[in-house]
Amino acid sequence: MNHLLRELAPQVLGVLVRRYGDFADAEDAVQEALIAAAARWPVEGTPDNPRGWLITVAARRLVDLWRGDEARRRREDLAAAREPASPPEVSSVDDTLKILFLCCHPVLAASAAIPLTLRAFGGLSTAEIARAFMVPEATMAKRISRAKAAIKASGEPFRMHANLAPVLHVLYLIFNEGYAASTGFDVARPDLSGEAIRLARVLHAALPDDPEVAGLLALMLLTDARRPARTGAGGELVPLDRQDRSLWDRALIAEGVKLLESALPRGAVGYYQLQAAIAAVHDEAPAGGETDWPQILALYGLLERVSPNPIVSLNRAVAVAMVHGPAAGLALLGPLEARLAGSHRLDAVRAHLLETSGDTEGAIAAYLRAAGRTTSLAERDYLTAQAARLSTGGVRGTE
Repeated sequence: MNHLLRELAPQVLGVLVRRYGDFADAEDAVQEALIAAAARWPVEGTPDNPRGWLITVAARRLVDLWRGDEARRRREDLAAAREPASPPEVSSVDDTLKILFLCCHPVLAASAAIPLTLRAFGGLSTAEIARAFMVPEATMAKRISRAKAAIKASGEPFRMHANLAPVLHVLYLIFNEGYAASTGFDVARPDLSGEAIRLARVLHAALPDDPEVAGLLALMLLTDARRPARTGAGGELVPLDRQDRSLWDRALIAEGVKLLESALPRGAVGYYQLQAAIAAVHDEAPAGGETDWPQILALYGLLERVSPNPIVSLNRAVAVAMVHGPAAGLALLGPLEARLAGSHRLDAVRAHLLETSGDTEGAIAAYLRAAGRTTSLAERDYLTAQAARLSTGGVRGTE
């Protein structure tokens, strides 16, 4: 039932926003309708027309909301006149996409767009989103409220933007947070990565000819395919080169490769297609030692030209080290110091390359700096364990 409600949430919201023109109040009304459905449908049974049921209940809740708001009393007659006696026409695909584009509005910071997208387009409750990001529900409610107020202040009409980039970026960030949790004890949050994949599938179904949409979905599938091997028996983080590749989901890999192969010939290759191509090279290697690092290095070179940013440059440094040796990779880290100041990722990469080069003391210090800077407890434990292993003369296992 939860899957059905999440699928219907943006459709119902699209109908209300198109009819009444108030995104913020309509979104609150839809959330109340979803809560009502979650309470009643398991007892009464799912209605024959669940979308119509949700639209009718949400519309009535919206009318009640306006009637109860003294500042909006003048809207009462208009709202009552518009109250549907029967379920209105089900929202179109365009309405659903418009909701996604509103949630990912360029005026919103990612910290606001992500929870708003999960709530309005993904159908998650505020409590669910707060638990996923490990913040109090009241804090998350304020974040979502501010996001809706920003959209209202922008005066944005109910339409799709010409620019897909903010939408793709928000879905990408949701997936990344789910695949590699930035806080807490867990390595991953499959609920978030799974939701990002579901939303990317919705977007791809609506825009099947857009190569970057296909590239993003392919990237998610090719990356998520490795998730079963990313944790050990005790829930600890297992790095890519030490994962049991027999645990990887080959069906997801095949689907991701097929998507990528269909997207690449369609024109200029973009950021998500290139990342998906790198993921595909990793996934198609039978073992870590058989990875085609020269191809990955070439792809990172293209990616750095398409979207120059310090994380891409950091990953390229790793590829350089794998092809030309750790000294060559280490030489590329210096220019990234200022751009990645305070980032545990820079120290983690430096630690790995120092270890590979034979500088044990330097590697221990870098591992401990990285452990002190990460907010992920699972990652902290892994980095601390690497430092402890080197301190006791341990040797890192290989495949």
